[in-house]
Amino acid sequence: MSRLGKKPIKIPAGVAVNLSETEIAIKGPKGELKKKLVPGVGISFDKEKNEITTIVAAPEKKESRALWGLVVRLIEGMIAGVQKGFEKKLEMVGIGFKAAQSGQKLTLEVGYSHPVEFTLPAGLAAKIEKNIITISGIDKQEVGEAAAQIRRIKKPEPYKGKGIKYIDEIIRRKAGKAAKTGAAAK
Repeated sequence: MSRLGKKPIKIPAGVAVNLSETEIAIKGPKGELKKKLVPGVGISFDKEKNEITTIVAAPEKKESRALWGLVVRLIEGMIAGVQKGFEKKLEMVGIGFKAAQSGQKLTLEVGYSHPVEFTLPAGLAAKIEKNIITISGIDKQEVGEAAAQIRRIKKPEPYKGKGIKYIDEIIRRKAGKAAKTGAAAK
């Protein structure tokens, strides 16, 4: 049995839930999110207690139990997104690395011969302060995917650490060629 699936999900004040046969819609102060329901996992909404409960059709199957916990986490993420929102911070490390924003387009100068343009998906916002890019939105998956795509433009390299990295990411550094030969010569 799923420990997450058995617990009811409390709906905070200011968040409205609309449940149909094929999808769940959650609306809050930041916006509205919709997700299709997973087959095999039932969702019920109790308006009096203001909580959502989930039920799995076949609890003896491992796949069903895994989906049970997943559905609970997705609903919790939707509630947090429409209530507070999500953000990811990226740091640009390198001499001459710059970022500029015009509307939904980010223009990144990250050591290539030409500037790289990245268009943000609808529903996401970016803020640039010096060398830090902050991506924010209400959908956790979209925020994470956009941040990963920006990071993919210029991944941090292990020798000097230059590139685009998450603000809390630790880059494992490698010793350079000169450091290896200098130690061997002694």
